[in-house]
Amino acid sequence: MKRHTLVAFAAATTLVGGLLTLAPPALADDSPAPSAESASTPIAWKSCGSSNYPRLECGSLQVPMDHSRPDGQKITIAVSRIPHTAAKSLGPLLVNPGGPGAPGRGLAGYVAKNLRPEVAAQFDVIGFDPRGAGASEPHLDCVPGFNNPVRPGTVPNDFGDELANIKRVYTYAKACGDKYGDFLKYMNTPAQAADMDSIRAALGARQISYFGYSYGTYLGSVYAKLFPSRVKRLVLDSIVDPSRDSVWYGGQLTQDVAFDANMKAFFAWVAKYDANYRLGTDPAQVEKAWYTMRAALDKTPAEGVVGASELEDAFAQGGYNDAYWAELAEGFSGYAVDHVTGPLRTAYEDLAAASSANDNVNSGYLATQCRDAAWPKDWATWHRDAVKTYAKAPFLTWNNVWFNAACAFWPTSSLKPVNVANDKLPKTLLFQATNDAATPYEGGVTMHRLLRDSALVVEQGGRNHGISLSGSTCLDDYLNEYLITGKTPKGNGHGPADAVCQKQPDPVPNAAQAKLKADAPKVSKTAM
Repeated sequence: MKRHTLVAFAAATTLVGGLLTLAPPALADDSPAPSAESASTPIAWKSCGSSNYPRLECGSLQVPMDHSRPDGQKITIAVSRIPHTAAKSLGPLLVNPGGPGAPGRGLAGYVAKNLRPEVAAQFDVIGFDPRGAGASEPHLDCVPGFNNPVRPGTVPNDFGDELANIKRVYTYAKACGDKYGDFLKYMNTPAQAADMDSIRAALGARQISYFGYSYGTYLGSVYAKLFPSRVKRLVLDSIVDPSRDSVWYGGQLTQDVAFDANMKAFFAWVAKYDANYRLGTDPAQVEKAWYTMRAALDKTPAEGVVGASELEDAFAQGGYNDAYWAELAEGFSGYAVDHVTGPLRTAYEDLAAASSANDNVNSGYLATQCRDAAWPKDWATWHRDAVKTYAKAPFLTWNNVWFNAACAFWPTSSLKPVNVANDKLPKTLLFQATNDAATPYEGGVTMHRLLRDSALVVEQGGRNHGISLSGSTCLDDYLNEYLITGKTPKGNGHGPADAVCQKQPDPVPNAAQAKLKADAPKVSKTAM
C-alpha cells in the first residue's frame, strides 16, 4: 500500500446523481507481453559500501523499455550486490522490499547482514531499483511536492470537499501523462518481471533465487509464472492476494478493514498503559479521543504541519508495525493530554513525512498499479464503496481512496492481472502473519493454493507486515533452512498452515528508541 492548489478541471465532467464521471486523458495503451530472454552485457560493479554494509557494490544495466522490442528504446535499471564469500555459490538471490515503486538496492545489504552468515555466504544478494524508481532512469516524479503538508482532509464533509479532492487527483494523473507519455504504458508488473530476467542474464546465471516482501510477493509470483524454469528458490513474505478481484481495487477495500482492526488493537494497548499515556482505561474512550484529535487537526494543523491527512499517514505506520506504537502514543498523549504538539510532529516526521524520495515512490506506485489492472472509471463506484467501507472502518478508508484515486483517471488503459497459478516450480516458501493489515491473511492462503508445492509458515496472532528477518528465530529458522537446502515444512493436513510460529511480544511504553530503524527499510512503508 502506500500514503499519498486546486487546478482548473481540464477534462469534460458530467454530473450523475450528484457524483462525477470523468474520462481519462488519452494515451496509447497496448503493452505486449515480455520476451522470454533479454540480451544484456555483464554489469560493471563498483564499491558503494557504507559503514553498515562495507561490501556493497553498485552497478546498472540497460533493458528494453518495451521487452517485445529488444532493439528498441532502452531504460536503465540500478542494481546492487553483496558478493558471496563461500567457495561454493548458490547463485544470485534477488530481493525486493515491496511498493510498487520502492527502490530496493539497500535491501541487499540488509538481507545479507540478517541471514545466517553461512547462508548469506553462499549467495550473491542482489538488490535493484525497479524501473522508474530510485537511481533507475527515467526517475518518475509526476508532481514534485504533491503530498507536502498540509494536504486537504481526507474525509469529506460534503460533496464540495469530495469534488476538491477529485480535482486534485485528476490533475496528478494528467500531469503524469503529460510528463512521461508513452513510458507509462511500460510501467507494469510483467515488464518489471522481464527486467528481473534481464538482471539474471546480465549476471550470467541460468537461474535465480528470489525473496520478496509485500508487493514484491506479487512481482515474484509473476516472474515465476513468466519464467518458471529460471526459478531456483522462491520466498514470498506478507503476500498480496493475487485474485483478480483483489488486484488492485478490491485489495484496498480489504486493507481498510484490516487497518481498522490493527488501530483498535493500538487503542486497546494505549488503554492498557493508561498510567503512561493518561488517555483512559477503556479502549473505546481512547478511540474517541483519537478521532477528536483528528477533527481538531483538520481545522488547525499542529505547528502548521500535521493536519488530519498527515496524522492518518503517521498512524498508518502503526498499522504496518507495532514497533511504532510507543512513539505514536507519546505524540497522541502529548497533544490530547498535555496540549503540546512537538511529539506529534516528531512522530509524523520520523514515520511519514513527505519527501522527494516518497514523491518518486508514489509516482511509481500509481504508474504500476493503475496500469496493472482495471480500476473503476465511474466515480459513483468509488463513492459508494468508500461510504460503505467507512461505516465499518473509518480510520483509513478515505485516506486510501485519495491515495489510489488517480487510477480512476490514469492516462493508460489497464492490463489484465496475471494468473499466477503455477505447477512448474520447485518447492517455494511463503510467510504470512494472521493479522497483517497491508496484505491480509487471506492473500497468503490464496497464494499457497495457487503455487503447487508451496509451504505456508504462519505467524499466529502477528499483526506486522514483513515478518521474516525481524527478530523471530522461529520464522528465520525456516527461511535459512529453505534457502540453503530447498527444504520446506509440511503440515499435517489440518488447515492451510504447514508451520506455525507464535507472534513476537507486544511493545512496551518508552520503547520508541527500539523501533525498527534499519538503515535500509525492509518493507516499503509506502505501498502494498
